Amino acid sequence: MALIYIVEDDANICEIESIALTNSGHEVESFENGKSFYDKLGVNRPDLIILDIMLPDEDGLEILKKLRSKPDTRRVPVILISAKSTELDRVRGLEIGADDYITKPFGVMELIARVKALLRRTEEERRIAGREKYIRIGDIFIDDVRRVVFVSDEKCELTYKEYELLKLLTLNEGIVLTRDIIMEKVWGVEFESESRTVDMHIKTLRQKLGDAGNIIKTVRNVGYVAEL
Repeated sequence: MALIYIVEDDANICEIESIALTNSGHEVESFENGKSFYDKLGVNRPDLIILDIMLPDEDGLEILKKLRSKPDTRRVPVILISAKSTELDRVRGLEIGADDYITKPFGVMELIARVKALLRRTEEERRIAGREKYIRIGDIFIDDVRRVVFVSDEKCELTYKEYELLKLLTLNEGIVLTRDIIMEKVWGVEFESESRTVDMHIKTLRQKLGDAGNIIKTVRNVGYVAEL
């Protein structure tokens, strides 16, 4: 069940949306203007926002801009609702930061399907993001929240670049990364002549990881890959 905020000044449309989403198992709160919405938003952040563009006190697009400018609401999924159906209107809403755009009139089943799809996509993105905070491969465990590495439960001291190099390889487990790609991702350098820097850091990284460093394999004339 998700907490969904509806910002809609048309009482009939708001009621239809609320009933449909409540019957789908969601908790719904509705607001007829921007002020009441902001007041509640400061108390409890929703899982999804359905935002009408034409509101009495503030344009929905302006509200969307504010949502996307604040760290605590930047990633909250937003569906824009509008009677404006031109391609330009839809593009503008999506460029500002909307995750979806529905034009009036719309069917209840369409609304439910779009909400379900957006919540599913958002949950998958959160799951992937959470997984990337903690990485394990073989005896190596990376805690990317604290930026520390453990080998067989013992802390392994790495330099900043060594850490970034190990993280890049493990996040791309099983994928061969060329030296040029590694230079670009870790050092922000694209010059092929600098590729020996990668080799030197790989050598030092393997030494620090001990036997666990065997997961980093050399692909001759290409680059490196992390795999068991």
